[in-house]
Amino acid sequence: MATTYTKQEIMELAKEQNVRYLRLQFTDLLGVIKNVEVPMSQLADALNNRIMFDGSSIEGFVRIEESDMYLYPDLSTWLVFPWHSGAGTVARLICDIHLPDGTPFPGDPRGILKRQLERARGLGFSTMNVGPEPEFFLFKLDEHGEPTTEVNDQGGYFDLAPVDLGENCRREIVLVLENLGFRVEASHHEVAPGQHEIDFAYADALAAADNIMTFKLVVKTVARQFGLHATFMPKPLYGHNGSGMHCHLSLFDGETNTFYDPSDELGLSQVARRFLAGILAHARGFTAVTNPLVNSYKRLVPGYEAPCYIAWSAKNRSPLVRIPASRGNGTRLELRSPDPSANPYLAIALLLRAGLDGIERKLTLPTPINRNIYVMNEMERVRAGIHSLPPSLREALDELANDDIMREALGEHAYAHFHEAKLIEWDMFRTVVHPWEREQYLALY
Repeated sequence: MATTYTKQEIMELAKEQNVRYLRLQFTDLLGVIKNVEVPMSQLADALNNRIMFDGSSIEGFVRIEESDMYLYPDLSTWLVFPWHSGAGTVARLICDIHLPDGTPFPGDPRGILKRQLERARGLGFSTMNVGPEPEFFLFKLDEHGEPTTEVNDQGGYFDLAPVDLGENCRREIVLVLENLGFRVEASHHEVAPGQHEIDFAYADALAAADNIMTFKLVVKTVARQFGLHATFMPKPLYGHNGSGMHCHLSLFDGETNTFYDPSDELGLSQVARRFLAGILAHARGFTAVTNPLVNSYKRLVPGYEAPCYIAWSAKNRSPLVRIPASRGNGTRLELRSPDPSANPYLAIALLLRAGLDGIERKLTLPTPINRNIYVMNEMERVRAGIHSLPPSLREALDELANDDIMREALGEHAYAHFHEAKLIEWDMFRTVVHPWEREQYLALY
């Protein structure tokens, strides 16, 4: 998708396409899209990094006495939205956040990923490719236009209309994505009622994170046009599968996939094995970022296809990481635990740092687990050295706090603000009286 544009080319494109407004888009620490919208009269200032905003109003940024921040647009992210508001055509540029002195803001999620990519380049890896698989649910709206938990179909895995009543909505999402330059590889109904998956081509890590945020915006916007609400909440329905965001990962040196070794029994290089060992070693540490909601841990339980055990295999899908069959430049790892509520910039940054730590420290990869882990009892898992992911957000936050490498990857600013925000979220959940408690205890006691 990314195209290298000059400032002059963007000025000309904006005029040719009759763009009236420009959204200067960025992502806050919790993975929520933010933007400052300016009219075309401000385009030159925007392209010259002169648009300022109040960072103290954004989650995880700065205090009120340090509020001024500047938006530095990445010109390769120029995109004209295919839908029109009453005011005219709208375009967007994704921005990096800088301080008034021109230095990058250390708490900018996009900047955090950039720092880890620079570390990878220092180790000889020019590119990290990421292929995300975000899933989502479509729910009906009530008479006030508010989302309900009523699904719009009772379809199952790969079902077609009329069982899959979300097919037209999903098809329109695909058309919009392709119009925006996405290469869509597959689109289908997922396992749960109302659940869908649209897979698009892998990209380098920074572009992949940008694509995930654009994908979420498109899905939600098109769903609204069909009178539906799209949610990337990991587990909206009890008793059904939750939504994941499997991530396919590989490291390249130029055109060479450093994960591939034809002489290896599994076709995996030493680099791939050490990278995977790093992922497994830091899995408990990065889970608070790849699965950042209280609700995320309702998905990471046995019985619903989501991985909750730290292991790997080239043969089955129950472990945390599997090795897809493709080899050559298609050699990659598939991490199955992340969910689509994650901030993709932070999640990919930590996955890269975890893998690089395995390479730098030459970690030894554990033995693969080729049995179905879900049918193993606890003693069998202990004997096989299989540990579990944290079972709650609170425990995941404790694991993050104890993982110096993951904290260092986030940086102290982002870590402190993320940890504080998530502790508040956990305490709110912990102290609220939930409907389940009233159903169980109110009449009995």
